[in-house]
Amino acid sequence: MKAFLILEDGNVFEGISIGSTREVISEIVFNTSMTGYLEVLTDPSYAGQAVVMTYPLIGNYGITPDMESERPWVDGYIVRELSRMPSNFRCEGTIGDFLTRHDIPGIAGIDTRALTKILREKGTMNGMITTNENYIIDKIIPQLKAYKTGNVVDKVTCSEKRVLEGKGKKVALLDFGAKKNIAQSLNKRGCQVTIYPAHTKAEEILAENPDGIMLSNGPGDPKECTEIIEEIKKLYASDTPIFAICLGHQLMALANGADTHKMKYGHRGGNHPVKDLKTKRVYISSQNHGYVVDTDTLDEGIAKPAFVNVNDGTNEGLEYIGKKIFTVQFHPEACPGSQDSAYLFDRFMDMMGGTK
Repeated sequence: MKAFLILEDGNVFEGISIGSTREVISEIVFNTSMTGYLEVLTDPSYAGQAVVMTYPLIGNYGITPDMESERPWVDGYIVRELSRMPSNFRCEGTIGDFLTRHDIPGIAGIDTRALTKILREKGTMNGMITTNENYIIDKIIPQLKAYKTGNVVDKVTCSEKRVLEGKGKKVALLDFGAKKNIAQSLNKRGCQVTIYPAHTKAEEILAENPDGIMLSNGPGDPKECTEIIEEIKKLYASDTPIFAICLGHQLMALANGADTHKMKYGHRGGNHPVKDLKTKRVYISSQNHGYVVDTDTLDEGIAKPAFVNVNDGTNEGLEYIGKKIFTVQFHPEACPGSQDSAYLFDRFMDMMGGTK
């Protein structure tokens, strides 16, 4: 069946429908990872977005148990070529069947290189995936321009508190759309990880006297999370060690008076170089974000830049003055991606007093 990707600038790509045949409007973003497509599909940070995979062949090892959440969160999936006969001893099915089962529309057979160049040159934009060959573009474009992702954190956060048992430090993980590997990275270091819904009050978390607090990744514009930011201000005021990743990093900055802005097309992939400003060492990192902290708006008495993106100079991390708090824009749990920066979890353990 034919499928069409219609962009808000009027560009139309024709391909083949994969997955669900329902129509969807979403923000179109691209990911440069060569592997790890299942982790991309199941990363809650992609809620409200349809993902273009820039690597031309996707799905050659099928669907495996490597999911970052219980279900996929992307609105749509866009690939050049989809492998229909995957080969892997852990394979449990095809991407096409996976998308169909979860009612996610997709499109294959389009020129993803040309599409990505458009998004890089003009910036991230909204688009529609449809199987309707009789579409009227003049009616669709106003709909695309009006689309907003909104506060998608409420969509992806857990509904109730749950605990990963451990005999070591007690860590409170605020779930703004947390990837499983964040909790697992702490748990394998012996931590008892209590995962809280995004809108949990700071008083409830602090009342349980955690050794440390983790602020997770998540989707959408951080400025939409106004109530959460107010609770983070209270967490900041405590003396509890805090480590934050991605959206959590942005929310902590906003809670302390800094500003954020939307990037032209964001950072999404597994090979982004970041520089530690203290050691001058460069690490290869996994990233997925479309917003960034404006370092010019930082109060120098509150926080200082700790990491910077080597490619474009944007902020990749902050260290808070006089506090046991550090935050990073990239993903040290990196699943998929380089494990270069996994040592940051060990740094967090040291802030909490070590592994015992």
